[in-house]
Amino acid sequence: MRTNLLSLALVFAWWLVACAPLQSSTPTPAEISQQTVTSPATDTPTSVSATHTPTPISQPADGPPSPQATPAPTETFTPLPPTEPPLPTATPRPPTPTLSLSIPAIRLELVVEGFNQPTYLTHAGDESGRLFVVERSGKVRVIQDGELQRDSFMDIDHLVGSRASEQGLLSLAFHPSFRDNRLLFVNYTNTEGDTVIARYQATADRGEVELATANILLTIPQPFANHNGGQLQFGPDGYLYIGTGDGGSANDPLGNGQNINVLLGKMLRLDVDSGDSYTIPADNPFVNNPDARPEIWAFGLRNPWRFSFDRSTGDMYIADVGQNAFEEINHEPAGSGGGFNYGWNIMEGFHCLGRGDCDQTGLILPIAEYSHQQGCSVTGGYVYRGKQFPALNGVYLYADFCSGKIWGLRLGGEPVELSEMPSGVLDTDLTISSFGEDEAGEVYLLSFQGEIYQVVSQ
Repeated sequence: MRTNLLSLALVFAWWLVACAPLQSSTPTPAEISQQTVTSPATDTPTSVSATHTPTPISQPADGPPSPQATPAPTETFTPLPPTEPPLPTATPRPPTPTLSLSIPAIRLELVVEGFNQPTYLTHAGDESGRLFVVERSGKVRVIQDGELQRDSFMDIDHLVGSRASEQGLLSLAFHPSFRDNRLLFVNYTNTEGDTVIARYQATADRGEVELATANILLTIPQPFANHNGGQLQFGPDGYLYIGTGDGGSANDPLGNGQNINVLLGKMLRLDVDSGDSYTIPADNPFVNNPDARPEIWAFGLRNPWRFSFDRSTGDMYIADVGQNAFEEINHEPAGSGGGFNYGWNIMEGFHCLGRGDCDQTGLILPIAEYSHQQGCSVTGGYVYRGKQFPALNGVYLYADFCSGKIWGLRLGGEPVELSEMPSGVLDTDLTISSFGEDEAGEVYLLSFQGEIYQVVSQ
C-alpha cells in the first residue's frame, strides 16, 4: 500500500511540475537580474568536452556525488533580456502540410509489466530482437522474447538525480553502428540537477554496459528543476539530435527559448563520430554565426520531452509541452536545413503567449495543437511504419500524460480546422510517459505505472 501511495504521489508531482504555472518557482525580477548561466568555453567546430560550475536548484541533490572529470575553463555571462535576443531570420520552409484525421481505430496489447517509472523504450538495431526500457531512477532493463530479464543492461542510479519530478535517466540512443562499435548514448540529470549527455560502450557480447567506458560529452546547466527535455535520437543523417527544455520555471523568465547563445530551449545536432567527444556538423545552421552556439539546429522550444524521425521520410516530429493552455506538435520536413524558430516564448501553440509584442515573423507554427480541456502535457510518439498493421501506415501517434488520451495524424488529406480536432482516437486511464519503436517499426506505449503496451489496429 505504501508503494502504491508513493507511485501515485510521484505521478501527481510530475503533473504539477510539467503542466502547472510554477508560481512558487518563478524568480522575482531582482533574482533574474542576479542570475548567471555558465557555458562551455569553446564554441568552435572542433572536438568539445563541456563542463560547468553547477547552478543551484530548488530541490536538494540525492545520492552520492558523481565522479567528476577535470574541469575545463568556463565562461560566465548574463543572458540577454527576453525581449532582445539575437534573432536570425528563420529558414523558409514549405507550406505546412495538410492533415488527415481518417485513421483507423487502435487498441493496446499488454507486453510486460513490472517496471519502475519507465521513461523510454528503444531497440539496438543489432537484430537481437531486444527492447530496452529506461527507468527514471537510472536503470536500463531488457525485454527479450516478451519476457522481462532479471539483470539490468545498465545501472547508473548513483549518477542520476531524480528527486524533482522531471529529472532522472530520460532516454537512450544506440549508435547506428552499435552492432560493430557497441556505442550508446544517454541523457540524464545528474545529482546537481544539470543535464548530462554521456557516451558508453557495451561489453563484447553486447550483454551489458561497461560503466568504466563513460565519456561525458556535454553538461548543460539547469537554472531550475523542471523543463529538462530528455530525448536524444540519431537522425537519418547519422548525427545525434538532442532536445533541451528552456531551463524551467514559468513563461521562460530567462528568455532562453529565443536566445541562440544558450543551449536551453533548443534542438541540438552533434557529430559524435569525430574526436573524443563531439564536433559540429559543417552544415549546422548557425555554425558561422559568432552570436550563436554552433550546436543548435532549431530553437524556440519550451520542453520537447519527446521527438522522433519518420523512418520512411526522414521528417522530424517534435511534441513540445505547453505552459497553461495548449500543447503542440511541430513538423520539420527532411532536408530543411534547420534554423527553424518554433516560437516559444512568443507563442504557445497557435496563440500569442501574452507578451507586449507578438511578432510572428519568421516563426514556424505547429501542425497541430490541443487545449488543456483535453490534457496538460503532450507525449510525442512515432509515425507507424511497421508491417503488422498496414492500416496504420503513415499515422503519427501521440498522447497526453495527464488525460491518457491518444491521438493520430497523417500528413496529407483535407485541411483540418482546430475546432475539428477529436477528443482522442483512444481514451485510456494510463499516465503515458513515452512511446517507443522496435527494430521492425512496431510502436509501443509506456505507462508511468510500469506497463509496456504494443499499439495495434482494431
